[in-house]
Amino acid sequence: MNTLSSVSYRSFERLHPLSLLAQMNSRQVSGRLQVTSEATVWSIYFDRGQLLYTTNLVDPFGRLIRHLEQLESQNSSVTTLVRQQVRALFEHTVRTQAVVDPDYRAICWLVEQQYISAAEAMVLIENLAKEVLEGFLAIKAGYCSPVDSTILTGYPTFGSLELRALVEACQAKMSLYPNPSSQSASPISSSLRLSQVSPDVESPSRDASVASASLGRSHAKENYTIVCIDDSPTVLQAISCFLDDQSFSVIMINDPVKALMQVVRSKPDLILLDVGMPNLDGYELCALLRRHPAVKATPIIMVTGHTGFIDRAKAKLVGASGYLTKPFNQSDLLKIVFKHLTQA
Repeated sequence: MNTLSSVSYRSFERLHPLSLLAQMNSRQVSGRLQVTSEATVWSIYFDRGQLLYTTNLVDPFGRLIRHLEQLESQNSSVTTLVRQQVRALFEHTVRTQAVVDPDYRAICWLVEQQYISAAEAMVLIENLAKEVLEGFLAIKAGYCSPVDSTILTGYPTFGSLELRALVEACQAKMSLYPNPSSQSASPISSSLRLSQVSPDVESPSRDASVASASLGRSHAKENYTIVCIDDSPTVLQAISCFLDDQSFSVIMINDPVKALMQVVRSKPDLILLDVGMPNLDGYELCALLRRHPAVKATPIIMVTGHTGFIDRAKAKLVGASGYLTKPFNQSDLLKIVFKHLTQA
């Protein structure tokens, strides 16, 4: 069988996503590369080393619908009814290794039915790629399947995206620059490196070690439990990567409804709480947490893309300790984490 659900078990190996993308780029690969990590399966489509499309199996249609909603402000044809139709037609189709991912087929259908133009499809594909690649660059272990060079036969393509520019944009956003001084840096990965890091700019890893040392001098505790509550696996993966330090034990929770009991059981030293979640938003959950004696005094940092005065006021009213604005890098995260751990 070749369905994704029947993939044979294989032991995971150390993966270097940046080097892998650089190899695809330098070898001018065409076709689909599939990478299986602990969290999901990633599909990356190439045309002579440039990016055609990328996705993963973590709610691909939720991601697609979100980006189509953003497109609606420029294109009145992408109505709620159209988005519902896309979901009904493609979301529950059978996924096999021999068939193009259904979210890409959904985009092809939208162009074919003239709901969006080819140019709008490219904007949509680029925005999706930026979100997916951020998570892909953060993975540390998994395995790769052979590239399927015939997978897109019979399907339209709408143009290719420059892989290097996309990777650099993700690195800039998430502070995932490779260390230029590392002796183990691959010569292949250096072909995708944005630039040499200036010697007077502190690297994220240096931020982490300096902050850890500072905290260690003022507190006897050697390990801190950080709970991250967010419905986005990409954000959870990024936070876990940023806090990949012996000073932290990171607990990731993606269901806000079940979060309260999980938080109480884990007894965290600090909570990172996303504002925009379905069923129970961050403000409501923060208010519930503040009513429980076990976490009443635990620092709660609200994580959100909204920076308005009203949003900050709402966070304060429900008892939030601080506010972290998306997009953030490792340095931003570590500063606010250590600030509130030392205060606590």
